[in-house]
Formats: sequence, C-alpha cells, structure tokens
Amino acid sequence: MSTTIESTTRYGDKVVAIEPYGVEGIALAERHGKVRSQFTLWLGSNLTIADYALGFLPIALGMSWPYVIASILVGNLLGGLVLALSASMGPGYGRPQLMITRFSFGRVGAYLPAAFNYVSTIGWFTVNNILGAFGLQVLFPHLAFWQGAIILVVIQSLLAIYGHNLIHVYERIMSVVLGIMFLVVTVIALSQHQVLAAYHPVVKSPWVLFVIMVAAAFSYIGSWGPYASDYSRYLAPDTKKRWIGLYSFLGSFIASVWLELIGAAVAVLVGNSSANPIAALHTVTGAFGAIAVIAIILGGTAADALNLYSNALSAGALDIRVPRWTLALAAGLIGLLLSLLGSGAFETNYDNFLLLLGYWMTPWMGVLFADFYVQKAYKHQNTDMRAQKAVHWPGLISFLIGIVVSVPFMDSSLYEGSIAKALSGMDLTFYVGFLVAFVVYLLWNRSRSGVAA
Repeated sequence: MSTTIESTTRYGDKVVAIEPYGVEGIALAERHGKVRSQFTLWLGSNLTIADYALGFLPIALGMSWPYVIASILVGNLLGGLVLALSASMGPGYGRPQLMITRFSFGRVGAYLPAAFNYVSTIGWFTVNNILGAFGLQVLFPHLAFWQGAIILVVIQSLLAIYGHNLIHVYERIMSVVLGIMFLVVTVIALSQHQVLAAYHPVVKSPWVLFVIMVAAAFSYIGSWGPYASDYSRYLAPDTKKRWIGLYSFLGSFIASVWLELIGAAVAVLVGNSSANPIAALHTVTGAFGAIAVIAIILGGTAADALNLYSNALSAGALDIRVPRWTLALAAGLIGLLLSLLGSGAFETNYDNFLLLLGYWMTPWMGVLFADFYVQKAYKHQNTDMRAQKAVHWPGLISFLIGIVVSVPFMDSSLYEGSIAKALSGMDLTFYVGFLVAFVVYLLWNRSRSGVAA
C-alpha cells in the first residue's frame, strides 16, 4: 500500500508523467489542483474548431441576427448549466463521471450510458480531427488529408496518454494562446460591421429555427456533461461545489458563445454558409488567415485531448480491464480510421451528429440530477452498496423511459417523429427526455434513504 501511495503522490507534482490512475477512486494523498483550473480547462477546450463550425448552422437555416444571438445564448446557458452541475460531482467521489453514474444505475446498468458516451467521444474526436486536417491543408496545400489527420492524431493521443496533469497544463496554455488569436479574428470580423449589419434574411417560422439552434448549441456544450467530473475528480473533496460549477460554467459559456458568433459572422461575410468553414475563415481574415487557421487547428487539439482521455475512461467504466493509456491509444486509432472514412460528407454528417447526440444524454442527466441534487443520494451510506449492485432499476428504467417517450419529438435527417412533424420540425427531444426521466425517477425512487426499489 505504501508503494502505491508514494508513486501516485509523486504524480501530483509532475506534468510530464503518464497518469497512473484509470477509473478507480483518487486517494486523498493524490488530491491536488486549484478550483480555478476548471475555468481555463473549459475555456481552452471550447475555443474550438467544432464550436466555430456550429456558428455556420443558424446562417444556413436563414435566421436573422436577433434570433441567431438569442438562440446561441440560450443554448449555451442551458448547456453550461449541465456542465457545471456535472463537474461539481467530481471531488466528492474522486471518480470519473460514468463511474459516478453507477450510484444511480448500478454497475451493469451504467454500462449503457458508458457505451453511448464511448461512441459520442469517438464521434467528437472524429469531427475535430477532420476539421483540423482541413485546416492543415489550407496552410499546406500539398499535404494530403490522411497525412494531416495522422499528424493530429499523434499529438492528441500523446496528450490523452499522459493524462490529467498534462491536459490541464495544455488547456491553460491554450486558453491564453487561443484567446489572443480569436481576439484578432473577432476584431477583423467586426471591422466589416457594415456587411454584417446589412444581413437581413426573410425568415419563415423563426421560432422553429430558434428551437433547432438552441438544441444544437445545447447539444455541443452539454455533451461535455458525461465526462465533466473526469477533470475535477483530483480536487480536494471539500472543494465548494458552487465554485467548481461557476468556474466550469463561465469557461465553457464564454468560449462557446464567442466562437459560435464568430462562425456566424464568417458565414455571413463569406456569403456562403455551406462553404468549408476553415477555408471561409482564411478568406475572411485575409493577411491574418494563417493565424486564424492555426487557432482553429490548435482549438481542435484542445478539445480532442479531452475526447480521447474521457473515451478511455468510458471504456474503463465498461469494465474493459486494459491500462488507461492503452485505451486512449486505441481510441486514437479508431478515430483516425473514422476521419479517413467520413471526410467526404463532413458538413451533413456533422449537423446530424450534433442533433442526435443529446438524445441519450438528457435522460441520463434527468436521472443523475434527480438522484444527486434532489434526493441527495451522495449523503446516504448505502449509495456505495447501490453502485455495486448489478442494476439499480429505478435509474436504468427511468433513463430508458425518457428515451422512448422522447422518440416522437425527434427531428433529424435520419428520423422525424410524429409530434416533431406536427410542430413543423420543432425538436423538443432534449427537454422531453430530461423531464420525463427526471420525474419518473423521483416518483419511483421516492425513498430518502436511497434504497433501490
């Protein structure tokens, strides 16, 4: 036991050292870090390529500026709140988010959200890697797509393999570097304010489009929720939840709103919302085009470091008994393959992926938030027992009911539910899934002691 504590304690003081922990709880001797690191982590990881590309969506939908701005603010407000509530759980348990999920779903019951998150993180990694490779091709026209994809995968995989400490340092650096770079892009875009002000599309069904964009913005930032505690679990267990939540919210909200508005501005300035987002940015920023594209590429690596790291922890939550660094490497190789297969139809695939992503996520949140923030499950001694059970049925069934009930509300290119069709394409799936799972869980699992029904 003393050998383990000694080796892991040294990790707390090292940046360039492969993290020895996987999904197991972090010992008190190993706790380290400051709560404000949550701000720089979520700021750096959301000054990203995918956030910027998402800003093209409301322009493609033909939304006017008031609706563009309002939908981006509302979507990111809701998503940032989800991230804040999730990150706040980390220090109390010292475990990754999907291991905490076992308290509400049981050990085997939690396999389902862990599997969903494994697929989601691979998807986000692929999205960012494709855009990053496009960016490298803009800077180096003779570079083949596959070459750029491999370069990025190597960098991002190394960050994920070394793990928690290096990722926090990298995001802290990126929050400054990317902040300066995107400030330059913002000034350039605003210098063309006359073109931006002249944008007055004729909008049909504005509230339908508003709901679509809110859902997409929420889906992006909220998708961090299933792995938010992965990056707060090393903090001291007595760290105030409100400060963890506030720093996480501010970092993610500021970055996502900022980048999505930049994306929308670039789409208007280039006059083609279906253009390659990277090439469009290069065109709009002119002499500063190289700086802008470098910022996009670096932003992609900042986000994908988290995607690969948490993907490995999701695999660990599935009880795949392989060292964490091996799982991270495997995820990088899978993401590389998907990048090479999916680059041809990127724009369509990206939009579909964003809208589908939250369909499983919000019922999961409904159960988890009801359990931890309403019924205060973390205060009960039998919570650990519940996590060791094969299935905690109130959690798993409430989650599944939330998904099933929300199906008629789905609206995507792959499936349009009957209610969504009647509402002219208004997608309410995220909200319905959350509320149904939240209410069903509370009604089923009424006992304050947290004993499984």
